[in-house]
Parts: sequence; structure tokens; C-alpha cells
Amino acid sequence: MAEFRLPKNSRITGKGRTHHAETAGRKRNFKVYRYDPDSGENPRYDNFEIDLDKCGPMVLDALITMKNEQDSTLTFRRSCREGICGSCSMNINGKNGLACTTAIEDCAGKDVTITPLPHMEVIKDLVPDFTHFYAQYASIEPWLKTKTATPAGKERLQSPEDRAKLDGLYECILCACCSTSCPSYWWNSDKFLGPAILLQAYRWLADSRDEMTGERLDDLEDPFRLYRCHTIMNCANACPKGLSPARAIAEVKKLMVERAV
Repeated sequence: MAEFRLPKNSRITGKGRTHHAETAGRKRNFKVYRYDPDSGENPRYDNFEIDLDKCGPMVLDALITMKNEQDSTLTFRRSCREGICGSCSMNINGKNGLACTTAIEDCAGKDVTITPLPHMEVIKDLVPDFTHFYAQYASIEPWLKTKTATPAGKERLQSPEDRAKLDGLYECILCACCSTSCPSYWWNSDKFLGPAILLQAYRWLADSRDEMTGERLDDLEDPFRLYRCHTIMNCANACPKGLSPARAIAEVKKLMVERAV
């Protein structure tokens, strides 16, 4: 029987550290994944006890409190705090999401478990390595590509109807919550572009101003780059912006069929 386990140096071993809240109040325990490659030690879980009366309402507020008041070595990404930049994407209680838009009170259970996005190399603590993800994004050439000359003295215009076709696509913030929730991407991320990048690819295929549809479809015509999607729908469930990468992927497949018949 096959046994699937993490490599020895990736398994969580040993007892983590516990940080207690200094003030009395409504307390909540956060179980946070810790990994420091410079230490040579295996990953561990640290427990942080947070006084909710002294902390903001979001998971990101709790993480900032941990870093500022309990352990300054805790490492995570954050920027806008408004669900716009996608920097603070992580796995919270088993579901991918943004720490800045996930309310602590919405986290079920006694403890709130926080880990990095699944199936990505971890740089440190809650920071995954996005190098491969961004390289895949660059591979689809995510910019307007045209053959005709730019209209003199004006922009390339489109009708309100054509502009509306981009709704549900341009809002993607490349947080990778969808791609890292997709089993097909877990097993084939070296060749499968994944939900986030394929949604971005369709964003340009759907743009009435873009004139390179054929070339873009040629680049996606591959057994792995596009067709590893099996419509599991984890991507739509995980998207913090309420988008549906699965629908965008289905539209790309329709375009493939339409040009073949």
C-alpha cells in the first residue's frame, strides 16, 4: 500500500512555544505555523493567546498583535488591509482566504489554526514562495496585444456591453487562494497553469480590444496548461473576491471548441 507523507524535514515535530496574553479579557488561542529555514529545525506550531478586547476584529489584526507584542520574529505578508492587494493570503482553519477580510468571530472552533497556503514552498512562517506562480502569470502575457495602429489622439474604446464582459475577471488580485486549493494544481503545478492564471488568461481573451485571440488560444492548447482542470470548484469556493475561475476556464474551453468546428 502506498504511503503519502511529507519529507522528514517538513514534518511538524516537537512542542511549540506558548505566548500568553498580558491582559485579562475575552481570550482566543491562535495556533500558528512556524518555520525558520536558518534554524535547521523542523516546522512547529506556536500558540498565541490573544485578548480580543485589545485587538481588532480581523485575523490580520491578531497576527499584527502577535508580532508587535509577543514575538517579533513572526513573519507574514500584509499591505492594504482591505482585500485589495492579496498579500495576506493564507490558510485559516483549513480554508484559504485573506487574513485582512476574515473576521475572528467567523472562525469556528476553540483554536484558530493558521498555516501558509498549501502545496507551495515556504520561505518562512506564513510566507510562501510565489516565484513559480508569478512566472506562470507572466507566461500568458497579461497585457493588451494589438496588430492595428493605435487610434490617433484617443484610446482604444469599447462599448459598455463589451466592458461588462470583463466583470468577474478584472477583480482578481492574484492572491493564489484559488490555485492553492485546487488538487489538479497541487499535483501538476509544474505544467498546469491553475485557476488564477487561467482566469487572467480569459480576461484578455474576453477583451474586445485585444487582437491576438488566436495566438493566445494556441499558447493554451495543451493537455496540461488548460485541460488539467476537472471542474472540482474548490477555486470558486476559496476565492475571497467571490469570482469563479472555473467559469472562466469553461469559457476558454468553449473558445477552443468554437474555433475547431
